Amino acid sequence: MSDTTSDDKKTAGRTLSLRRDGGKGTVRQKMGGGRTNTVVVETRKRKFTKPAEKPASGSLAGGLKPRARPAPETPEPSAEKPAESADRGGAVLKELSQSEIDARRRALEQAKAREAEDREKFHADEQRRKEELERAERERIEREEAEKAEQARLAAEAEAKAQAALKAEQEGARRAPEKPAADAQRDDEQGDRRGGAAKRPSKADAAPKPSRGREDNRRRGKLTLANVTGDGEGRARSLSAMRRRQEKIKRAQMGSSEPREKISREVTLPETITIQELAQRMTERAVDVVKFMMKQGQMMKPGDLIDADTAELIAEEFGHTVKRVSESDVEEGIFNIEDKPEDLKGRPPVVTIMGHVDHGKTSLLDAIRNANVVSGEAGGITQHIGAYQVEKDGQRVTFLDTPGHAAFTAMRARGAQATDIAILVVAADDSVMPQTIESINHIKAAGVPMIVAINKIDKPDADASKVRTELLQHEVFVESMGGETQDVEVSALKGTNLDGLLDAILLQAEILELKANPDRTAEGVVVEAKLDKGRGAVATVLVQAGTLRTGDIVVAGDEWGKVRAIISDRGDQLAEAEPSLPVEILGLNGTPQAGDKVAVVDSEARAREISEYRQRKAREIAVARQAGARGSLEQMMAAAQASETAEFPLVIKGDVQGSVEAILGALEKLGTDEVQARIVHSGAGGITETDVSLAESTGAAIMGFNVRANKQARTLAEQSGVEIRYYNIIYNLLDDVKAAMEGLLSPERRETFLGNAEILEVFNITKVGKVAGCQVTEGKVERGAGVRLIRDNVVIHEGKLKTLKRFKDEVSEVPVGQECGMAFENYEDIRAGDVIECFRVEEVARTL
Repeated sequence: MSDTTSDDKKTAGRTLSLRRDGGKGTVRQKMGGGRTNTVVVETRKRKFTKPAEKPASGSLAGGLKPRARPAPETPEPSAEKPAESADRGGAVLKELSQSEIDARRRALEQAKAREAEDREKFHADEQRRKEELERAERERIEREEAEKAEQARLAAEAEAKAQAALKAEQEGARRAPEKPAADAQRDDEQGDRRGGAAKRPSKADAAPKPSRGREDNRRRGKLTLANVTGDGEGRARSLSAMRRRQEKIKRAQMGSSEPREKISREVTLPETITIQELAQRMTERAVDVVKFMMKQGQMMKPGDLIDADTAELIAEEFGHTVKRVSESDVEEGIFNIEDKPEDLKGRPPVVTIMGHVDHGKTSLLDAIRNANVVSGEAGGITQHIGAYQVEKDGQRVTFLDTPGHAAFTAMRARGAQATDIAILVVAADDSVMPQTIESINHIKAAGVPMIVAINKIDKPDADASKVRTELLQHEVFVESMGGETQDVEVSALKGTNLDGLLDAILLQAEILELKANPDRTAEGVVVEAKLDKGRGAVATVLVQAGTLRTGDIVVAGDEWGKVRAIISDRGDQLAEAEPSLPVEILGLNGTPQAGDKVAVVDSEARAREISEYRQRKAREIAVARQAGARGSLEQMMAAAQASETAEFPLVIKGDVQGSVEAILGALEKLGTDEVQARIVHSGAGGITETDVSLAESTGAAIMGFNVRANKQARTLAEQSGVEIRYYNIIYNLLDDVKAAMEGLLSPERRETFLGNAEILEVFNITKVGKVAGCQVTEGKVERGAGVRLIRDNVVIHEGKLKTLKRFKDEVSEVPVGQECGMAFENYEDIRAGDVIECFRVEEVARTL
């Protein structure tokens, strides 16, 4: 036993177990390979002697000294001696097991240390092996490339020598007569004496002999189309191969082994290019470019795409010059053409009317135009950008009327960017409002001068001084307050001081000295666009420079077409449109986006090229967004499972592109992290069968804004159960969508505390189970409410009450201070002293 536990090396890595069997014990040793060894350990009993006597031996059980104790006064009964000796034997075994545990601990620590060292050594060996494999692979590739280059060089030299020898032999055969047979025999004998015993073969004998050298072996194993088909003699070489062969022969005849002089070329580089195409433009081998990239630490193939910067570095490294071009170069020369000062002529100012909703912007313009426009607006609010031109004292002014509703932010920004002067309409009885502040910000961002029109001064509660004071908070300083911004008090309803407003506009226009060149190709901006059933795509265009004529080929955004008709704001057909004139043009092949630039090009081919480029860019952007948001099908499914966001699919159709854009922007702001509107499709124009089919397949509702569905679409919608809703006021549409989205929200779970009860005693009743005898200490306890069992301030169970009794009667509730009996559903681990908390859960509908 002592031998087993004393040596640490023998016990390292082995598991020892001790088992007692009466006076004997066994030690089981676990050895490697699943083997075990059992050692029998015998426990010796201590021999007791009288105080005068000494122990027979000086050691006990392997050399352990007995503990000295005084002799008892009276001898103990002999029956207790075996028990005492057994206890002392157990103490010896405890000491031995403690030493054994120490030995095991040391062995375990040593094994862990060795394991950590082995792991580190293994990782280091793996890393070194990986580096060696990579280095060997790079060396192998470089060696193969060097061998190929060497073989090509040897083949070229051999071919050049063969051609030179063949030519020299042909010339010698023409000039010198053939040697007599005797001379030839004499020469052969001399050659035999000089070179050896082998006889030199004749030309006829040498013909069938295969050519020696590495080239023959290399060409013999090459798999070519001629070898496979067996008609190698009938296949002709390409012109490039024959040209290269002739150049090699010429260089060999001239005896020039120097490399050809490198020709520097101008390489045209687009935004992205493949290595193969780059090599072709440089007239270099693609393998040389790949080698260069390998030296730079990049493993690439000839078909890989590289950007223009990398291609420029490669071309310059190969000694070529670079000319950078991009696909957008097709648009050069159609926008922002510089005009000569002598060609510029005066043009009417473009004035945008902006302000808060229902502050009288359209009414003011209506009064200026002497036309009734407000009566045609749904709900009295403008939902399009109206463009009109008026004349006063022989001078013309172009007006743009923008919507004031919060949803039309993009329209207001577009109107501010396409204008020369901005009129900020503020109601005298309402003062500065949210959209007024937003309009001020748009005007300042566009950098255009501002004229403040204080409207509705005819109302009894009108206060123009309050408007001027509140405008100071937004850094708008009017002239009456010592600033530079003109302010005019007007009344659109009574027509008060409208001439003063027009005079202020003309004065500001005179200060600006607005000019444009009417004798160049036209350039402008799309104010609004729509799809008319009878006329096709109709775009409201504000001509900013040049003169637009019927028959011109125009590009508007990613659409193009030939101008078939030009219609003024009053419905008159015009032959041409000069700068600052808003007109409707017909003839585009599609509906452009509001805000797109319009330009006249010289040919249909150029227009088609620009349009295709812009459509391609738009598709790439759309695909990139979808890839980033959607990913693969597996990613979509995983995202749908992981996401808790509810979606409300919609198909939006409007009368004009600007209205659709405003609706989409407002719906995007309605969304939250839990629910959001998903726009399946949107566009300008009536509701068609295609829209209904799309809505049916996606489960979407169709929202029509100032449009209607045709008969076929209505029939299909009734058959398929697709809901179509029509609106003519934008905030009615937004309210309905908001209500529908709120219905998708999960209800809010509210918890109401009812009371606490303390368990005084637990009763075990047959056929019922454990019942807690409780006293209500706070509030009340109701039957059917939720309960929690709290022990030591920790909730250990949450469920419902199975029974609530007062004495022997079932009751609905028990107030504070009274005692009752309670039992839980499917739970019986209750103890005296536990606290039962009673609560009620209510679900409340949520709103956005």
